[in-house]
Amino acid sequence: MHSSDTVAAGPVTTPVSHACLPAKQASRREPRLGKVLHVINGEHFSGAERVQQLLGKRLNQFGFDAQFACVKPGKFSSYCDLRSGQVSEVPMTGRFDMRVVKQLSTKVLAEDVDLLHAHTPRTALVTSLVSLRTGRPWVYHVHSPAARDSTRGFVNRINSWIERYAIRSCQQLITVSKSLRREMLRRGVPKSRLTVVPNGVPAIEPIATTERVASRQWRLGLIALMRPRKGVEVALEAMQQLRRQGHPVQLDLIGGFETEAYQQQTLDLIHARGLDDVVRWRGFTDDIPSAIRNLDALLLPSLFGEGMPMVVLEALSAAVPVVATRVEGTPEVIRDGIEGVLAQPGDAHSLTEKVVQLTSDRLTWQQMSQRALARHRNCFSDNQMASRVAKAYRKILGPKS
Repeated sequence: MHSSDTVAAGPVTTPVSHACLPAKQASRREPRLGKVLHVINGEHFSGAERVQQLLGKRLNQFGFDAQFACVKPGKFSSYCDLRSGQVSEVPMTGRFDMRVVKQLSTKVLAEDVDLLHAHTPRTALVTSLVSLRTGRPWVYHVHSPAARDSTRGFVNRINSWIERYAIRSCQQLITVSKSLRREMLRRGVPKSRLTVVPNGVPAIEPIATTERVASRQWRLGLIALMRPRKGVEVALEAMQQLRRQGHPVQLDLIGGFETEAYQQQTLDLIHARGLDDVVRWRGFTDDIPSAIRNLDALLLPSLFGEGMPMVVLEALSAAVPVVATRVEGTPEVIRDGIEGVLAQPGDAHSLTEKVVQLTSDRLTWQQMSQRALARHRNCFSDNQMASRVAKAYRKILGPKS
């Protein structure tokens, strides 16, 4: 933070001259919060965007005012629920539209921003150039492996190259899981520049398991931005197997689709497999807690590309056990047979077996629910996440921050 900053944090009051105050009273003024500009895509409102939203809500408790600039304006501005003026839009017309660098540089200098924080390969490139123009340090947040973020190999290679090039100049990389830290180490990033900050979510009112102990029906929910790497097709194949075996399981697909074409393809597949009565697409929701509390278990059959899924943490927070796959950061959260069960990615038979294991006994499910709640409260709160991010900021800005 800069020595010229004199704006006090807190509510606006009538200006009072310091000359009129006793020395003791004047010294009580709150120090200025460090100002951090998060440069984000903003197109969707999924896991990474919920991390950004929570940092926007919590960082001021730890000495930092978080502002956001969206380069791909979309759902974030509409659903982030941040205070007025906290989010701005600086649209890019394409991946390599660098006119945005000048706009952001002007904003950084005019608003006396102390630190920049990027969250995607695209914004990492932009932020590295803004940092060069303004002299402000920057942080890169690794939410998922760029090389395996989608099924589009060419796009993955471009994003991976952009990320690798851009992060050479960043002062600190924050990875959301140990698996991503290992990946960055393999790519040559020094240990001194790496910090692991697990994702965190607020506490949600836990489900009342005693009210469901007598129920024979099971309701699973796959909550995600629906795209091929989420394993939707594997989930549908497992649902077909469960139906043949006579298990009373229903599945809700909750979330939007990455493209209209993939949406139609998935809905056609549900119909072709004769699953219309047991699989329902519920659409996008910004009320994830309510959606989760209606479930008996969360289903996340991802094939690859998971850093640390926010929806898994939200399920733990609501005491909802999880059926997931052994993909990257997920096993760092869910321990097989304790807070949920873990299947092999891409294997519908393995997924079916794990769903049967979870739904075979309500008392065992109830115990998993209790352990899921304890796991969240002990390890994955939003305040813990914000505190650790703030610590990474102070490491860069020094003790005066």
